[in-house]
Amino acid sequence: MPATAKRTVSLPTEQSGYIDALVATGAYASASEVVRAGLRALQEREAAIGRWLSEEVAPVYDRMRADPSRGIPAEEVFASIRSHHTEQIKLNKRAS
Repeated sequence: MPATAKRTVSLPTEQSGYIDALVATGAYASASEVVRAGLRALQEREAAIGRWLSEEVAPVYDRMRADPSRGIPAEEVFASIRSHHTEQIKLNKRAS
């Protein structure tokens, strides 16, 4: 096991109870394991967001900066969303 560093943290009662419940079910051997699993999940999420930003968002942003005419005016986008929403409501009423 890699070197460890002790930390003292304060948690809301609900989160502390959740940790205790996970340990009580046997899903984890200790509160430390629960916290480590949570931190791993957070690291994975942060890494996924970083990849999404660098691989998908940044290239689109760069293309839009290079050619702003590619963009769709917000008014058109919102009008399209409103129209779609109105149609969905009509379809749902017919199905009822």
